[in-house]
Formats: sequence, C-alpha cells, structure tokens
Amino acid sequence: MPELAGPTWILLRGLSREAAHWGGFVAAFQQALPQARVLVLDLPGNGQWHGQRSPANVAAMVAACRAELARRGVPGPVYLLAMSLGAMVAAEWACQAPEQITGCVLINTSFRPCSPVHHRLRPRNYGRLLRLVLGRATPQAWEQAILRMTSNRADELAAVLPGWMAVRQLRPVSTGNALRQLLAAARYRVRAQPPACPVLLLASEQDGLVDVRCSRAVARHWGLPLQLHPAAGHDLPLDDPAWVIAQVQRWLGDRASGPGA
Repeated sequence: MPELAGPTWILLRGLSREAAHWGGFVAAFQQALPQARVLVLDLPGNGQWHGQRSPANVAAMVAACRAELARRGVPGPVYLLAMSLGAMVAAEWACQAPEQITGCVLINTSFRPCSPVHHRLRPRNYGRLLRLVLGRATPQAWEQAILRMTSNRADELAAVLPGWMAVRQLRPVSTGNALRQLLAAARYRVRAQPPACPVLLLASEQDGLVDVRCSRAVARHWGLPLQLHPAAGHDLPLDDPAWVIAQVQRWLGDRASGPGA
C-alpha cells in the first residue's frame, strides 16, 4: 500500500449521532492510515453543538461544516468518510465545493429521488421510532433501541451502551433537532451528476434501518463502485470496522496505481 502524503480525512456521522459514537473506529482508521490527519465533525444540533438548532436542510449543514473547518484552520482539499445523513452532507459538500474535496466514502446512505420512502427508512422501524419519540424514553431505552436498529451484533457489542448513555445525558439531542434532521434527510434531493471527485459507496446487505437497495440505486444513478458487506447492520463502522478500513485502503491503493497515477 503506497504511503499517503498527509491527507486530511473528515468523518461525519448520521442523524442525532456525534463524534463519540465512532467509538474505536477513529483510532483504528488513524492506525491504518498513519500519514493521514483524521478529524471528526459534529453536525449542528449534535455533539458539541447540541445546544444549536439543527437546520432542516442538508445545504445548511454543509455550510456549518465548512465554517467549522475554516474556524479550525484546516486547509483543503480533504477526504470525507460519512454515513447515513452525514453521507448526504458529504455528497452535497462535494457537489457544492469540488475544489475542497479530494474524495468521498459514503456509507449506507439514501437519496431522493433514487429510492422510495419505505426503502429509505424501512417500515418495521416506524413504530419503534414513534414510541421512542412520544414515550419520553429513558437514555437506556433510547440507546438500546438504537443499537438494536443499527447493529446486527447488538448482543456482542452491548459494551458500547454505557458510553452511549453517558453521551445522551451529557449532550442530549432535542426532539426538535432530531425531527429537523430527519426532515433534512427526507427532503434531500441528489444532484443529477455525481461529484467531480472519486466516490466509493459502502453498504450493508442486511441493513435493518435503510434498505440496501438505496445504495444500489445511488450506484446506478451516479455510475459509482459499490462494495457490499454481507452481514453487518446500518452502523457498518461499528459492526465491522476492519472491513470498512480495508475497503478504503483498497480504494486508495487502486487510485494510486491506476491510470495517470
């Protein structure tokens, strides 16, 4: 694997999740790409910005992320690795500011008009989500439900729950912000043309939250490569971080050794 000349990678999470929810993935990713600088951003309304009002559109989330990079003095261009709602932000960012993005890895995402609503959020989750929102669930109930919805290894990975519950108590995402983020995701319409930068799609065939057909539809729409994990759930970096990292390394290696490299 060729060494990287110090690229910056920006990691973006999904709806109502924050930097802490990457868990050990960030350190593993950094170890696998030792020449890279790995940074994690929170979307408005999540994490360190949980006191802010979440925008109800993806473009405003992009603007917030770009402003945060400028505030930190991070020069572009950068790579983006993002999942779910974060991947919508990454895709829009790459289309809005192609000069700022070297490449994107998009994980388990979905776009209008590529996929219908019942693929973008699988119907078996509707009742559970509604009960959580309307029932004033405890942090433990919230996080247990999220783990069950997003991981296919929930029993094996139950050790993440105390940390997740602590995050919810320290930096809670308001119901209003969660709903605005859901609205932003539902409204986001993909552009006809793909980003100018290279893009890799990763998806879980057994995703219980977002139907894998959504990623297949994006791959067809934009003519992009798609790599499928046979068993992981929606939170692919949680269920199999080594697989995600291996796919990124292979993609970078193929780019480095391809025509014009």
